[in-house]
Amino acid sequence: MEDPKQQGVLGEQPARDHLNREGKDDPSRVMASEDAQIDVERRTSKPEPSDLEAPVVTKETTSSSAIPYSIFTPVQKALIVAVVSFAATFTGFASNIYFPVIPTIALDLGVSSELINLTVTSYMIFQGLSPTIWGAIADAQGRRLTYIFCFIVFFGACVGLAETKHYYQLVILRCVQSTGSASTVAIGAGVIGDITKREERGGYMGYFQAGLLVPLAIGPVLGGVFAGTLGWRAIFWFLTIYSGVFLMILIIVLPETLRSMVGNGSVPARGVSKSPLSRIMQKRHPEMVSTESLPNQKRAPINFLGPLQILCGREVVFIVVFVSLYYTIWQMTVTVMSSLFASVYGLGEIEIGLTYIANGVGTVLGTLTTGKFLDFEYGRAKRSHTGAAEDFPLERARLRSMWITAGIQCVSVLIFGWTLQYRVHIAVPIVCSFFLGYTAVSIYSAGSTFLVDVFPNQAASATAAVNLVRCLMGAGGTAAVLPISNAIGVGRAFTLFTGLMVAGLGFLVVQLRHGARWRRELEKKLHE
Repeated sequence: MEDPKQQGVLGEQPARDHLNREGKDDPSRVMASEDAQIDVERRTSKPEPSDLEAPVVTKETTSSSAIPYSIFTPVQKALIVAVVSFAATFTGFASNIYFPVIPTIALDLGVSSELINLTVTSYMIFQGLSPTIWGAIADAQGRRLTYIFCFIVFFGACVGLAETKHYYQLVILRCVQSTGSASTVAIGAGVIGDITKREERGGYMGYFQAGLLVPLAIGPVLGGVFAGTLGWRAIFWFLTIYSGVFLMILIIVLPETLRSMVGNGSVPARGVSKSPLSRIMQKRHPEMVSTESLPNQKRAPINFLGPLQILCGREVVFIVVFVSLYYTIWQMTVTVMSSLFASVYGLGEIEIGLTYIANGVGTVLGTLTTGKFLDFEYGRAKRSHTGAAEDFPLERARLRSMWITAGIQCVSVLIFGWTLQYRVHIAVPIVCSFFLGYTAVSIYSAGSTFLVDVFPNQAASATAAVNLVRCLMGAGGTAAVLPISNAIGVGRAFTLFTGLMVAGLGFLVVQLRHGARWRRELEKKLHE
């Protein structure tokens, strides 16, 4: 690892080294050097201004101040995170606005609810597969361009779904819709990894996950209202208008952040990767470092196997499986709620939509509080750590709180199933759904932040890896949950699911006991 003092010595050549390091080094080496760079910045850098105009890095300033990890101010980071958070809402809206209208669509198209549930399964399969492609493109060709392509695909699929008249069209177009929307999560995580340091990343990831999960609170309500008033096709016209307006905002506002293309943000992007807002700011700051003063950056090749390679490494595979299992059980519960509440309590479409509010509120609160808690835990671990940067206990700082949330989720799943079995007052399963949402996204948020920490230069691919596993597991789970519940009873079915979750705690044990050692062994091997 390079001497941290050399990283803080500024000038033209160190600036080149900085960009080369961010664009070409392997993820495990960057992870070890990132903490050293943070220490240098804390000693040498000046406080960032809070206005919206970027503090540009110039030839003059690079000789008198430390190279910041990112030139974006806190206000600018907040704006960028807000944009990518809104982008992530589309995958949540596309899935959750759909749940309350499943019985209505089945009746209108003349098929069974089980067949409509298969459209949820197919949606989740493509939700898992597509980010492995888009995430790899985003890590190599840029975040901004990939976002634009994703939303064009999503927009077209929504128009087609609004005009669907046959079941096979619904299946195909839901797969296309998922292909466009699902990758916004992986790309958004990549953007946050580009512009934030570890010590602040948990909070920003929390805000990002909140944007992702807000649709869980209001999506089912909107779906129920649309289906009960304008018809189920209105949900897709709503998504068409929403995505079209947002696409224009994204094209105007979102800057390119991929570090192999723009470094810490001081290198101007080119072509479609440069937003109109970036062009205006560059004109107002002509002293910004030009690309001629920096070495030609060769874009990394697109590695479509990146997510699979991450999964094949023992360093993170256990935590990925653990997070995906708990997410799957939660997704199964959310999927079956509409059918169970309709059959057990006789609820209508609008009433079913309202029952999802508790789950949605739980998810939003879970990700917001978890993000702040992760920052607190990381800061405490960093203050108490006196060894080398590569020996920092990252697993303990990010993952040890999962014991509590996992236990609460297990209890909530068990109570949810048996209260429905014995037709207990509907308030009880609704309260359980709140805790299910809170704990599931808390576990997912902590796991996602950990992956971005381990693979900062492959953040989109790392997020796509966990997305692949959770969505494929979720696809199988959502297809099986209703048949299993009908076959053995709701109470026994959810007892079975709870047993799987308890067994899954073994994956967390393995990660906490051996993950750090495996990670250090990999770093040592790569450095030899």
